[in-house]
Amino acid sequence: MHTTTNELSNCPFFYIKWQLMTSDKSTTPIYQTSLKYIHIHTFYYLYITNMFCAANINSILCSTLCMLFILSSSAFTSQDYANALEKSIIFFEGQRSGRLPHNQSQSQSRLPWRGDSGLSDGSGYHVDLVGGYYDAGDNVKFGLPMAFTTTLLSWSVIEFGNSMKNQLNYAKDAVRWGTDYLLKAATATPDALYIQVGDPNNDHRCWERAEDMDTTRNVYKVSSENPGSDVAAETAAALAAASIVFKDSDPSYSTKLLQTAIQVFDFANKYKGSYSDSLGSVVCPFYCSYSGYHDELLWAASWLHRASENESYLTYIQSNGHTLGADEDDFSFSWDDKRAGTKILLSKGFLEDNIEDFQLYKAHSDNYICSLAPGSPNFQAQYTPGGLLYKGSESNLQYVTTSSFLLLAYAKYLSSSQGGVAACGGGGTSTITSDKLVSLARKQVDYILGNNPAKMSYMVGFGQRYPQHVHHRGSSLPSVHAHPAHISCGDGFQYLNSRSPNPNILVGAVLGGPDNRDNFADDRNNYQQSEPATYINAPFVGALAFFSDQSTQLV
Repeated sequence: MHTTTNELSNCPFFYIKWQLMTSDKSTTPIYQTSLKYIHIHTFYYLYITNMFCAANINSILCSTLCMLFILSSSAFTSQDYANALEKSIIFFEGQRSGRLPHNQSQSQSRLPWRGDSGLSDGSGYHVDLVGGYYDAGDNVKFGLPMAFTTTLLSWSVIEFGNSMKNQLNYAKDAVRWGTDYLLKAATATPDALYIQVGDPNNDHRCWERAEDMDTTRNVYKVSSENPGSDVAAETAAALAAASIVFKDSDPSYSTKLLQTAIQVFDFANKYKGSYSDSLGSVVCPFYCSYSGYHDELLWAASWLHRASENESYLTYIQSNGHTLGADEDDFSFSWDDKRAGTKILLSKGFLEDNIEDFQLYKAHSDNYICSLAPGSPNFQAQYTPGGLLYKGSESNLQYVTTSSFLLLAYAKYLSSSQGGVAACGGGGTSTITSDKLVSLARKQVDYILGNNPAKMSYMVGFGQRYPQHVHHRGSSLPSVHAHPAHISCGDGFQYLNSRSPNPNILVGAVLGGPDNRDNFADDRNNYQQSEPATYINAPFVGALAFFSDQSTQLV
């Protein structure tokens, strides 16, 4: 039987084989990079599997063999991914603010160099805002990225928690550390949401440990007079998503999260406006809401619909979706812009629950997914010569980890639908299967872990070679245990500018990453490349969980 390009392109590795056998060897560069890591015995396996597919013996068997091939051809083993998963969660312990739990303050803890910090946060305003996360390498608690981090950590657990095994409870602890704080921020004052602790302009004039902070801990909130629908709706999304995480293990906490999420969403929807307009001098340019607040309202309503199963949120989405961006394609997903993530999330309702009103979101999800796939008619992503998805020069890996997660989540949703594929135009003849989405995601995950031209892991503490000069105050300064004496605001800059490696390993931190030519400057002052962030790690937790589980099958 004649074998067509379309038939073989459903599994990218079969397509490589077919191209090598029939073409002039001018394959797509991103696939060429993968070929180096396929062992000789794998080609025999591929050849036999290809014969099954070419003969159309059994499409399910073909897909299963394809998945097994993809899972066996990585530069990393399932144990490597499990190790990286553990480290990716440990990172959140390094970002904790507040009084650390007893098991973290002991010398044998997973991250022993941290100490208590920010124990009086909010006290000057007669509210308790102790806890939460520092977003990156500084000592400010920014509400918008913290809420997004919590939403993505929760989504990771929801979709791939069954693959986390002995790391599941740690992942849920990381979610709870965020939600405990967000609950305080949301309930301290009626018709208000506390969205930030610390003035970033003052904080950035210092280089000091969180345990030593002597800058003013100003507190900022949005209210009916100074609205912030973006940050409030993201907070509602985080609480709603987390309520699903704890629904079985802690029902009373789950109920509290969902009830608060509903209240915060009502607040966001009633008092519309962007927090960048209300608090621009302290949230911009750090975490301006460049995309506005419409995307967060639709995102939050989507999570509330999934968490509550209340038809009123379906009605809200149906009535307001077009106004809030349902018809807009967007090709990145971040703490600022939720449109791509919302489309993927709502597509689940169509693919798994047959909610016809969500078919539109499946079509837009296809557009996003196909934009990432080389060879697709809708392909428009940029990749580095080494195969890394590239969106921008500042903290590029945040887009890589969110995209990888969305690829895997969508692959899961497609697999739950009989014959589910992503339609990529071309008159309906060009499609992408879940297998190929997994392959695309693995390529990005493996690049981050060290399968790249520099042979460097961009996760701190993973592999033989990783960055040593991380843009992070606590990691770069002597720990409070090694140097109990206070290090003041200005005295810490000698450590920022030192060429010595960071004395404290910020285990599991994924950094901003290399540039568009795969170059990376291991330079503490180059924050664009060397600074970690919680929202880089959060979706990576889910992706690593997927690949750590050898039993993971989407077919």
